[in-house]
Amino acid sequence: MSTVDVGDAVTRAHHEEWARVVATLARQFGDLDIAEEAAAEAFATAVERWPADGVPPNPGGWLTTTARRKALDRIRRENKRDDKQRQAQLMYDDPREPVGAISDERLRLIFTCCHPALAPEARVALTLRMVGGLSVPEIARAFFVQESTMGQRITRAKAKIKVARIPYRVPSADDLPGRVSAVLAVLYLIFNEGYLATGPDTDPLRHELTAEAIHLARLLRELMPEDGEVAGLLALMLLTEARRAARVSADGELVTLAEQDRGLWDTTLIAEGHRLVRERLATGRPPGRYQVLAAINAVHTSARDARDTDWSQVVALYDLLARLDPSPIVALNRAVAIAELDGTDVALRILDRIDDALSGYHAYFVARADLLRRAGRSEESRAAYDRAIALAGNTAERAYLTRRRDELG
Repeated sequence: MSTVDVGDAVTRAHHEEWARVVATLARQFGDLDIAEEAAAEAFATAVERWPADGVPPNPGGWLTTTARRKALDRIRRENKRDDKQRQAQLMYDDPREPVGAISDERLRLIFTCCHPALAPEARVALTLRMVGGLSVPEIARAFFVQESTMGQRITRAKAKIKVARIPYRVPSADDLPGRVSAVLAVLYLIFNEGYLATGPDTDPLRHELTAEAIHLARLLRELMPEDGEVAGLLALMLLTEARRAARVSADGELVTLAEQDRGLWDTTLIAEGHRLVRERLATGRPPGRYQVLAAINAVHTSARDARDTDWSQVVALYDLLARLDPSPIVALNRAVAIAELDGTDVALRILDRIDDALSGYHAYFVARADLLRRAGRSEESRAAYDRAIALAGNTAERAYLTRRRDELG
């Protein structure tokens, strides 16, 4: 195998196995620093050894075994031959949980990272790093904070888990409902980073992240089949992911929903997402935020052409969402829908009311630029496009926005 092939194998293993290795070691050693460092050392060892020895038949098993040995070596070096080492060694020799039994390990790690003893922002950041595999800069961009601030936040969260002796396990059935909302927020942020990556030098669509988020949402759905918000988030992810093949043009530009080739949409994912939405509606229970967002996406993906979209239904759903989540971003999205029914002037007046709250949010200026363009206010539209381009996170979106701006003449 060539050096390039081995490099590709290591990269693929990192995408597929990082969270699994970290989660397994975190449970066995009860220390996220040890788990993360040992996992990193195992991947470094793979880079050194796989070119000569070949890629092992089971890369995940090799990496987990190597990382476990690295962790034990670190504990010995630090002279921590106490109960923690004896317990770790017992788990290391325990034949009841083979290396391949890893799906539940990742779910355990998610719930641990989302423990209520941690601050909400720390739960999300830690899980994005430890489970989603996002870098600190990527997470910082997602939260609109400095990289150093985010690094400190993650470090403090890991220290809190150690000091508070937060257990590495899925919560009990009684505790599970109260803990799931934080997990859903984490999964949605992981998905969104894959849906439209924030980094300027990354692929605009990161399928490995959206696929990971969907996989974990499916696991959570199996664990909590009666939870409407779990089903809603899974449906939302499926209906959004279904449009992935149509979202970037051959020239590398972002393609808006109205301009997408709907023949490229994944009908299997759409059918599954619609089924989940119908199932939740059939219960007659009041929907939560994710269920309403899924219903909005169900309306969009039911239209064979953008002109067939039932905008009155979309606005009604945004009205419901605004009662559940009266945030400026919901108001922004509602305004975009209202423009289709009541015109751009009405929508722009709504945007004027939330201008201060979203002054650093690029999607606000994208919407404003488009509405101003449609209203014939070219100079103001061009200025809004300039602001949106300056704030946009990736090349595909910047390319689209630049073209739209330049078309104003």
